[in-house]
Amino acid sequence: MVLAAPSAVTADEVTLTLSFERADGLERVGFLCAIAREILETAAEADADATLLRLAPWFEREFEQTREAALKSLRSERKPLVLRFDREHPGPFGSWQKNDPPHNG
Repeated sequence: MVLAAPSAVTADEVTLTLSFERADGLERVGFLCAIAREILETAAEADADATLLRLAPWFEREFEQTREAALKSLRSERKPLVLRFDREHPGPFGSWQKNDPPHNG
């Protein structure tokens, strides 16, 4: 997983444009990942590289679901998939809820 564009940072969230490739290199998918700044600060994620290291294993487990959701979003809604992590859905940034899925928003 790599950054496909510079991070977009606002007062409330950091949005990463991600490109994610299957291990065999046959498929690649792009999507946006919006992360509430409050959980990034709580997790002490200082930069995009540290955030990517935290996100990679999370999305590797769910490559097929993420790929399907991203393709569906592009085809039906004509916009990229946006996955959000926040206080209610902290995903890999929550120490007590590691299996909490991100939510589309």
